[in-house]
Amino acid sequence: MKRKAVFPGSFDPITLGHCDIIERGLQMFDEIVLAIGVNSAKKYTFSLEQRKAFLEATFAGEEKISIATYETLTIDFCKSVEAQFILRGLRSTTDFNYERPIAQTNRAMDSEVETVFLMASPAVTHVSSSIVREIMKYDGNYQHLVPDTVRK
Repeated sequence: MKRKAVFPGSFDPITLGHCDIIERGLQMFDEIVLAIGVNSAKKYTFSLEQRKAFLEATFAGEEKISIATYETLTIDFCKSVEAQFILRGLRSTTDFNYERPIAQTNRAMDSEVETVFLMASPAVTHVSSSIVREIMKYDGNYQHLVPDTVRK
């Protein structure tokens, strides 16, 4: 059976931290769907089209990656694309404490979808989209925190 994972996020913008988890996830899964969640209540720095374009450019040519958007519960999206796994990255215990109840709730909703956590590599544990957005807001140097596709 093909091992398919969904890596959900807002990717506002994609960071080297995301890339770290995705690239390592490619060693574990036959396919990863990069799933951009759409939340009408949330204000984004980049449009949905820009965020999708960043992902497409960053992973151009990677046959095991597809990109999609969704406006539903992540667990329901997983069912719709027939994914057996949700891939999540952890930088700290704070991330774990946030992600654990979500993973447990998803498991209660569908026991056939397993959440897999990967610890971020030490070189990127400090990187988050919110930090990148804050640096961008004040015209700081964020180049070392994002892939080339976002730098342009």
